[in-house]
Amino acid sequence: MDYDVLFTTIEELVLQHSPSGVETEVDRLLMAKFQSLGVETWQDRAGNIIAKIEGQNSEKAVAITGHKDEIGAIVKSIENNGRIQVRRLGGSFPWIYGEGVVDIIGDRKTIHGILSFGSRHVSHESPQRAQQEDTPVVWEDSWVETKCTPEELEQAGIRPGSRVLVGKHRKKPFRLKDYIASYTLDNKASVAILLALAQYLKQPVVDVYLVASAKEEVGAIGALYFTQNQTLDALIALEICPLSPEYPIEEGATPVLLAQDSYGIYDEFLNQEIQQAAKKANTSIQYAAISGFGSDASIAMKFGHVARAACLGFPTQNTHGYEIAHLGAIANCIRILISYCQTNNE
Repeated sequence: MDYDVLFTTIEELVLQHSPSGVETEVDRLLMAKFQSLGVETWQDRAGNIIAKIEGQNSEKAVAITGHKDEIGAIVKSIENNGRIQVRRLGGSFPWIYGEGVVDIIGDRKTIHGILSFGSRHVSHESPQRAQQEDTPVVWEDSWVETKCTPEELEQAGIRPGSRVLVGKHRKKPFRLKDYIASYTLDNKASVAILLALAQYLKQPVVDVYLVASAKEEVGAIGALYFTQNQTLDALIALEICPLSPEYPIEEGATPVLLAQDSYGIYDEFLNQEIQQAAKKANTSIQYAAISGFGSDASIAMKFGHVARAACLGFPTQNTHGYEIAHLGAIANCIRILISYCQTNNE
């Protein structure tokens, strides 16, 4: 897999905003890209973008999901001076983004604001003083300055419920040798894998559904809808995998197969099939059991929507922040999944 091409694809996806539930920007891009690859593509009622690759045996099917939504913030209230109070959307923290430009997506227009934490030159009389000592910044302590009137915000369609994301000019990915560094690799790198599979996967053993799932960050809503309405032999979720001293995961080009996460155990026999597919692709795999984590696959299996589920990830630093991942690990996920889909047992 050409790292330059992979980087460019991820970059294009990252620069399309897709906060949970308002994923229109990336939806348009994905529909166009899948259709240009000549695969059957549609969007379901839950907002999932689905590409289907027919298999040699259409009586069975597997799905591979990569969620397309990203974390951020949501407008709680608007003050008379145009200052906006926001709260978290998904697993976001204000200190991850820092003070700086954010984009506020209105019903009619996207406007810019400044995520703010208050002045540093203050005494104990100001609540911001605590943030300089031993209290972390939380969403309740932050706000967004717009310098707009309430009328201007209303004209843009900014209201409680509007989504807030780090500004696009701050989202542009950065290349560190064979690593990519960026916000939202969590979802956009996984979606890039789906696009590569749509391009390179030919004549799988069974039908394969490539699902760019909606609203994963707020409860795997899209994946639950899809798996409730589509009978599957197996579901494999693509994800980041957190690099932390508490987990035996090494950074680099070796993907990670999860044995367990916060929602329960993954299917051991499906994991063995993926491991065999990796060997056929001459690719190594790491194993991990992690907490504070869930995927489309583990959530769907927990609710009884699928009998067998797995999660294949790429080691990532700073998860849910300014993430760093090896392009080789992302490319190896593609290799493993092509091998699995072309050789998995019926």
